[in-house]
Amino acid sequence: MNVTKKFGAFLIVLAVTSSCNVSNNAIVAHRGAWKKNNLPENSIASLRHAIDLKLAGSEFDVWRTADDSLVINHDAHFNKMPIEETNYEDLIKFKLSNGEKLPTLHEYISEGKKNNKHTLLVCEVKPSELSKERGKKTALKTVETIKKLKADKITCYISFDYEILKQIREVDQKAVLQYLEGNKSPKEVKSDKISGVDYHFSVFKKHPEWIKEAKENHIILNTWTVNEASDMDWIIDHKFNYITTNEPELLKERLKEKSNLLNFKNKN
Repeated sequence: MNVTKKFGAFLIVLAVTSSCNVSNNAIVAHRGAWKKNNLPENSIASLRHAIDLKLAGSEFDVWRTADDSLVINHDAHFNKMPIEETNYEDLIKFKLSNGEKLPTLHEYISEGKKNNKHTLLVCEVKPSELSKERGKKTALKTVETIKKLKADKITCYISFDYEILKQIREVDQKAVLQYLEGNKSPKEVKSDKISGVDYHFSVFKKHPEWIKEAKENHIILNTWTVNEASDMDWIIDHKFNYITTNEPELLKERLKEKSNLLNFKNKN
């Protein structure tokens, strides 16, 4: 099976069932795998490291500049300049801490396709700080770029802006979409053809019934940003599909320890 077909099959599994063993507790590196090696967040290097670790996913954030370039950065500002009101050429005058320039979406996705047989590209489309319509247009341009690069089957989309996700659904009926805000039940997102809920873990602790509801309605369960071992253990025990973390190496250890303990109990 080639990479595209393999990822396509994986996404179909996630969209259809939230109880399949293949997807339980899969690790998503938040802004790439950056922390342990002191790499810049959302850099090509942090993406590459997530892929090299063979993680299930690597998350990144998309903004659109004043001159319509799609760039990867978490905050609305880069080097104190508002990204949405600044041209791309002015932004790249300033380097990331490892010497990289601010990556474009095209560059980032192109790198994400290289030597990658395991890692889903988790694309967060940031809500515009200028207007709702601008955010929706950014979403359309993001989807267009990813489709042109033939990476749509290895990409899923997340956003805090529900209208952005609905806009993506209008143009792509097969895209895997996850909502971030934490203010809608799994049944509500299902009714709008949103594939999953990706909420802060505190939301699920406040609404544990949503975990069961998501599984019963075949809605993907993801949670962010889980960095403490005790929180990781709680999420692991509840068999989420994805766990988004700044500490993928620690989460790998917790999953291995939990698996070893389970195997020991089964043998005895």
